[in-house]
Amino acid sequence: MKRLFNNFVGNPKNDILSGITVALALVPEAVAFAFVAGIDPLVGLYGAFMMGLITSLFGGRPGMISGATGAMAVVMVHLIQQGNSVGLELASPVNNLGLYWLFITLLFVGAIQILAGLFKLGKFVRLIPHPVMMGFVNGLAIVIFLSQLGLFKRVNGGQAEWIQGGELFTMLGLVGLTMAIMWLLPKVTKVVPAALAGIIVVAAITIGAGLDVSTVGSFIREGGGDGLKGGLPSFQIEIFNLFDTIRGHWGTVLSTAFLLAAVGLIESLMTLNLVDDLTETRGSGNRECIAQGSANVINGLFGGMGGCAMIGQSIINVNSGGRGRLSGIVAALGLLSFILFGAPLIEQIPIAALVGVMFMVVIGTFAWSSFRILRKIPVADAFVLIAVSAITVWQDLAIAVIAGVIMSALKFAWENAIRIRARKRIKEDGTKVYEIWGPLFFGSTQSFAAKFDIKEDPQKIEIDFIESRVSDHSGIEAIERIIDKYLAVGKEVILTHLSPECTAILEKANPNFGKYIQSSIEDPRYHVVTDLMDAEV
Repeated sequence: MKRLFNNFVGNPKNDILSGITVALALVPEAVAFAFVAGIDPLVGLYGAFMMGLITSLFGGRPGMISGATGAMAVVMVHLIQQGNSVGLELASPVNNLGLYWLFITLLFVGAIQILAGLFKLGKFVRLIPHPVMMGFVNGLAIVIFLSQLGLFKRVNGGQAEWIQGGELFTMLGLVGLTMAIMWLLPKVTKVVPAALAGIIVVAAITIGAGLDVSTVGSFIREGGGDGLKGGLPSFQIEIFNLFDTIRGHWGTVLSTAFLLAAVGLIESLMTLNLVDDLTETRGSGNRECIAQGSANVINGLFGGMGGCAMIGQSIINVNSGGRGRLSGIVAALGLLSFILFGAPLIEQIPIAALVGVMFMVVIGTFAWSSFRILRKIPVADAFVLIAVSAITVWQDLAIAVIAGVIMSALKFAWENAIRIRARKRIKEDGTKVYEIWGPLFFGSTQSFAAKFDIKEDPQKIEIDFIESRVSDHSGIEAIERIIDKYLAVGKEVILTHLSPECTAILEKANPNFGKYIQSSIEDPRYHVVTDLMDAEV
């Protein structure tokens, strides 16, 4: 009971104060990420509120903050655009059909993430190599940057054109001012969130000087909306009447759902590991998967953008003293209060201020150290880092991470495949001993077979595995073929120093192997590593 209470409330004062700080910082980012996705900012705010509340209550990491994120937003864009185009083709009476497609997709996203948690797949984030993670964040930063360039365009006669002249210089000046405030303010004080301060100052200047600039409200009205209408999220009963509109487009919806689920889980579990390191405690990846999936289902049902864990906001919360679940709950409820009572104020936020905030997010997200280490790390790792960044921009985040993991796995397999060795010696009784060194698996079986000189070897052969391990079925098949070749020419062969685990694998594959295996104590120099921590996750 005491542990449960400590998880909920680390330090009441610190949790409440850090939660309020995070709530203030969540507003501009939720609105900005909604623009990245091309949807109503209120949907982004709803998404951040519901995601933050549910994951704070039931997630696997006290103190971790979830909400609307850029990683999820950049994946949603294509789905929303396609849904809107289908709505025009069908002359659908539903305004912004793509948004409702997103809500339907979030139901599948949530189901996938819940299943990932139930099947305990959260632990597999440990298999993501560091170069892949660096490439992931670099590609994400580039994608967010490119998405902001669209806000420097205006629709004129049905065509999107770049703004020019005084309008361009005014916007660039306001963007630069926002970035300067966000860079300088933390050096003076961290009491006020830098993003919030930048937005307030820029908004005050534009309102006070009467500058004719694009704002959140004007942007929504240009897109055919009626502006922000703050209120509680409402149940989206319409989505159940719109499944027919997806007919012929299920491939897009389901593929987007898998991508969103993968991106959300990857970013959340990486954030969880980071907060674990900062707090020197351990969270539950599988529990986080289930909580995040549940939150995305609720977002789909109640009209939120969906999302995942937020690296930046989680660090802000932890560094501000928010270590309990109460901090995330306060942040979510604080955000709801802004939605209910601050919608008219949010409408007055200049678009330039949001662009400035996102440019600073880009700068903070990009792993600048990757330039410094490129020449110091192995060429293969450098290639993976660059490739993942490029694939992220070219395709999407999930495909990039999967491709990076595959490339790293192939690199690892190749390096281990060429390491297998066989030292040879002759015993006093004339037995030839092959001392195998290195892992025997699918990548090394060909090299393993090439070590033996079956025709020229003496009558008795001993294959010593004291420095090796049979890792998979391909290794078993390789040993069986070698034994069969020696038996075919009438020679004797025994296998020595196999660990109990390897012996069990071989005898299970072929009971006849037992008579070729010489019993010995467990290999004193090699032990099977068991990940006992997985049982806790």
